[in-house]
Amino acid sequence: MRERTVSERVERKRAEREGAERGTATVLVVALVGLLLAVGLAAAFVTATVAAHRRAQAAADLAALAGAGVASGVSADSCRVAADVAALNHARLTACTRDGADLVVEVAVDGPWMGGHGWVLRGRARAGPGPP
Repeated sequence: MRERTVSERVERKRAEREGAERGTATVLVVALVGLLLAVGLAAAFVTATVAAHRRAQAAADLAALAGAGVASGVSADSCRVAADVAALNHARLTACTRDGADLVVEVAVDGPWMGGHGWVLRGRARAGPGPP
């Protein structure tokens, strides 16, 4: 039986160690890709939610202005016009009231879905005649 030299033993240990660590980088890369995917999805969801909220607020502003632009004495006509304008902006009119000469409207827009749940985003606006 031949005795191994020190360099042969060191080389054998190094080869064994490298074999045990083989594939570690693959696991690390897969974990980092998963993390980046989760962060990307969360960012996309937040962006879609902000965009839907802006859409709701714009629809409310336009509906209030259109409703207030109708003859100020008839509330039913103002609310009908506000509902039509909200619908054209992909929103639902949920409230329409007169506050003195002002028309106050509230609209709802369906927000993004995530994990089987959706949110309803609301916008509120007031419009009326300007100062004398």
